[in-house]
Amino acid sequence: MTPSSLAEYLHFAFDHRFPVLIKGKPGIGKSDIVSQAANATGAELIISHPVVSDPTDYKGLPFPNKKGTADFLPFGDLHKIIAAKEPTIFFLDDLGQASTSVQAACMQLLLARRINDHKVSDAVTFVSATNRREDKAGVGGLLEPIKSRFASIIELEVDAEDWINWALVNDMPIELIAFIKFRPNILTEFTATKEIVNSPSPRTITSVGRQQKAGLSYSLEFEVFKGAAGETFAIEYSNFLTLYRHLPSLDEIIMNPHKAPVPDDPGILYAIGNGLANKMSEQNIGSISIYLKRFPEENAFACMTAATIRDRSLRNTKAFIQWAADYPSFLN
Repeated sequence: MTPSSLAEYLHFAFDHRFPVLIKGKPGIGKSDIVSQAANATGAELIISHPVVSDPTDYKGLPFPNKKGTADFLPFGDLHKIIAAKEPTIFFLDDLGQASTSVQAACMQLLLARRINDHKVSDAVTFVSATNRREDKAGVGGLLEPIKSRFASIIELEVDAEDWINWALVNDMPIELIAFIKFRPNILTEFTATKEIVNSPSPRTITSVGRQQKAGLSYSLEFEVFKGAAGETFAIEYSNFLTLYRHLPSLDEIIMNPHKAPVPDDPGILYAIGNGLANKMSEQNIGSISIYLKRFPEENAFACMTAATIRDRSLRNTKAFIQWAADYPSFLN
C-alpha cells in the first residue's frame, strides 16, 4: 500500500479494533503514519519498543502474594491498556527485531488480549511495525502465532506523490520538493548495507529538508547531504540546487507573464514550476496562470496542484476558476 492508502486502512482498522502489522524498508514512515492516523481518529497512542524490552514488560512484574507464590502484576503501559476507557492504540514498534522470548511474551496480548488474569480493554487496538529480513535491520523473523493473529499484514511502499503532498503542507524546502518531482525514483533507492552510510529514503531526505530549513550553510551542504542520504543523492541534489539558484527571477516572471522566457530544460521547468507554486497567492495567481498557459501542460498542472495543496483557498479565486475552465482535464 501507499502511505495514503495505509492511512485510510488504519482508520478503518481502528474503528473496528482490527490488529494490523505493517512491514517495509527502514525510513519510509511506518511509525509516523500510525501516529498521524491515531491523532486523526482522536485515539490515545501508546508506543512500545519490544526490541529494548524485557518479557516482564508484557507479562507483568512477579510479586509475592499471601499464598507463598507470586502473581504477575501489570504496571506502566500494561495497566493503561487494562484500564483504558477511551479508544487507545497500543503500537509495538520494530517487533521483528525483538528477541524470541519477548515476542512470546507479546503473544498473550495479541492472541488472548489478556495479561495473565487481567483482560485488555475492548477500547484497545494493537498495531505493530517491522522492517523486513532483507533490510539488514536486525530482524530475525516473527513467531507464526504472532503473524497469524493480525487481521492483515500490510507492506508499505514508498510513493513520491504522497511524499510530495506531505512535504507541501509540512514546510519542506520548495527546491527539495522540486527535486523529488524531477527525480521521484530517488525516494525508493534505499540500499541495505553493513557500511556506516545512509541511503535515500523518505526519512533521510526529510532530514535533509529540515536542515536546509534550519539555515544550513551552502558551504556545508554537500557533506551534510552525503551523510544524511548518501553520496549519490548529495551529488544529484547539489547539482540541482546549483541550477535552481540560477533560475530567472520569479518576480520578473510574475510581473511580465506574457514575455518571460519559458525554458526547454526539464529540470529548470520543474524548478520554476515549484518556485511559482510556492509564491502563488490570491494577488498573483492571475499573472502566474497566464505564464502557465505557455508551459508544457504536465508542468503547468504540477505547479497548480502544488499551489492549491499548499493553499486550498486559491481554488476559490476567479483566476483559478477561469484557468480550470481552460484546462477541464485538470479537475478529472
